[in-house]
Amino acid sequence: MKKLGIITPGGDAPGINSAIGTVIRLSRNEKKNIIGINDGYKGLVDADFCEMKGVSFNWLMGVSGTILHSERMDSFKEEKVLKKAIKNLEEKGIEGLIVIGGDGSFRGALDLHKLSGIPLVAIPATIDNDIYGTEETIGFDTACNTALEAINRIKDTAVSFERIFVVEVMGRARGFIALEVGIASGAEAILIPEVDSPLKEIAGGLAKARAKGKMNAIIVVAEGVKNKREIAKFLEDKTKATVRESILGYIQRGGSPTRRSRMLAVEFASYAYEILKTSPTRPKMIGLQKGEIVTIDLKQSVEGYKEIDLDRYKLHRSLSNIY
Repeated sequence: MKKLGIITPGGDAPGINSAIGTVIRLSRNEKKNIIGINDGYKGLVDADFCEMKGVSFNWLMGVSGTILHSERMDSFKEEKVLKKAIKNLEEKGIEGLIVIGGDGSFRGALDLHKLSGIPLVAIPATIDNDIYGTEETIGFDTACNTALEAINRIKDTAVSFERIFVVEVMGRARGFIALEVGIASGAEAILIPEVDSPLKEIAGGLAKARAKGKMNAIIVVAEGVKNKREIAKFLEDKTKATVRESILGYIQRGGSPTRRSRMLAVEFASYAYEILKTSPTRPKMIGLQKGEIVTIDLKQSVEGYKEIDLDRYKLHRSLSNIY
């Protein structure tokens, strides 16, 4: 296998470029040709390829986002679109593919393999950390650290003005970031989509805490929590305190990757590169399990559901001063 393709079809996550740089460096050591595919699956369909010459591993290690760019493409699951992508791969002479992304990227990769049979390996990179088969994804640690720093700053204002802040972090369907940064920041409450929001209990606890002189509080909310826009008003009505909302948003997906995100990217990418050289007949995903880098069938990952650690949620409740 002399010519490999690399593509980043999903959302950006700090550390993706570290993974790209690792593959480029390893391929150069072995005189293999790496072809970058711009703009995700759209670029594959449009034959938007680029030679990865002049791109250095050293530079990419600290650069966030993805130098290959990304764009959503819902039509990629259509057979006629997939066949066009396959034709472009064949004409370019790409013999294997590394796909870096999340659940949507992996589903597209499975559809592509089903029609083409091209050997491919997937690397999980998403700040949501919701990929089945791996304990952690590239970018999760950086996103958590970014959110934690922001919450620490908001807490300063909460203390100064004796206010309650409802801080929304990313996580459209899952609460991995909210749970992690909620515990790490010492938040009074954490609301995640996986657990019904005990707002009456929280409001009662906050009111009691204020009666004892604890006038400020931080409530961390995952963006996928139902009726999230009503939380601040509900708490304000019940506690008679000033409650403010702060949405952290896309800052969690940017910024220079942390040491952990970089190292995870290097380890995942180097393992993916070695696996791809064996021309696997079934698509594989690289993951982290019990501290070890492993491979699992990509289909198994796509069809699986990663459970959130509810014991950690219970731990937070035992640590909070409002329950």
